[in-house]
Amino acid sequence: MKDTVTEHPLLPHVRAALHTVEDPEIRRPITDLGMVDDIRADDSGNVFVRVLLTVSGCPMRSEIIGRVTKAVSAVEGVSNVDVELGVMNDEQRQAMRTMLRGGVAERKIQFAEPGNLTRVIAVASGKGGVGKSSVTVNLALALARQGRSVGILDADIYGHSIPDLLGLGDARPTVVDDMIMPVPAVGGLKVISVGMLKPSRDQVVAWRGPILDRALTQLLADVYWGDLDYLLLDLPPGTGDVAMSLGQKIPTSEVLVVTTPQSAASEVAERAGTMAHILEQRVIGVVENMSWLETTCPHCSEPHRVELFGSGGGTVVAEALTDRVVYDVPLLAQIPFDEQLLAGGDRGTPIVETHPDHPAAAAVLDLAEKIASKKRTLLGQRLPLSTNA
Repeated sequence: MKDTVTEHPLLPHVRAALHTVEDPEIRRPITDLGMVDDIRADDSGNVFVRVLLTVSGCPMRSEIIGRVTKAVSAVEGVSNVDVELGVMNDEQRQAMRTMLRGGVAERKIQFAEPGNLTRVIAVASGKGGVGKSSVTVNLALALARQGRSVGILDADIYGHSIPDLLGLGDARPTVVDDMIMPVPAVGGLKVISVGMLKPSRDQVVAWRGPILDRALTQLLADVYWGDLDYLLLDLPPGTGDVAMSLGQKIPTSEVLVVTTPQSAASEVAERAGTMAHILEQRVIGVVENMSWLETTCPHCSEPHRVELFGSGGGTVVAEALTDRVVYDVPLLAQIPFDEQLLAGGDRGTPIVETHPDHPAAAAVLDLAEKIASKKRTLLGQRLPLSTNA
């Protein structure tokens, strides 16, 4: 930091104010990140602050200017704030990356490290079209409403819909050399998706097993997630390479199976839970989506439930998986079909955020309460034990 030789009385107070300013993507004080390059003040209360961006094309430059201006303007005696933006050099970026990784330079998946407290929950389904991604997004927001820090990794390589469901459009993460900053989203969520890393939205992803494995490693290890309470992964439907890779990379991850009421969906949903069991992940429960449509009868004016897609599928999956894994796999939620749920997905405004009082949102909020109330257990998971003396 390059202050004037004779320090102005305002500068200690300005520094204290800047320490309250967080980078919008990294969510750490800009003073800790080494982003404050110069501070100057004069007797008229004019303050100059030079802030170094991680990269020249930082998408949050206007947000940073606004946060710095607001914080410094609140300091008593400051009459005007001038914020100038610069860009970190290679040495400064390296120092920031090393600091963020706790002094560890090599690539590691933090969620697989001993003692990591983040609950990693993979949201899986046997087939597409059951609303798995919508459940993931709304569950993440429901957990965030509890004051939890939540990240979403859109690991559905071929059908990455999470950015659209959250209204992120063409948002792209900031990349600082080999470190990727997740995109901030509504509710304080941190989001990363393969779709954000493609050169264009219409590009088709056609990757085979080894490339998929490396891509998942990059999304887990090279993204600066920070301290998360929960990381939700939206898995591709079925029992393919990504599901297997996740089980191997993060053996302590848990699996939530999403199905719909009809038997065709429930039969294949069992396979997703069975795959998790084979990989020695714990299946924490089943969610039945699109369980019914509640409508007002035109004849009696009373509300009625219309089972558009049959009934009982969620219970069948939960009971079958309980028999298979030899521990209780409960039916955690039945989410009704809700027009607002569908419309919110199309607009990128999730129902839990916009209409938390609707039946579908209430079901997801209750699901989040159930998940949060149950602590992570070692039952059904493999332990890092060795028989060597």
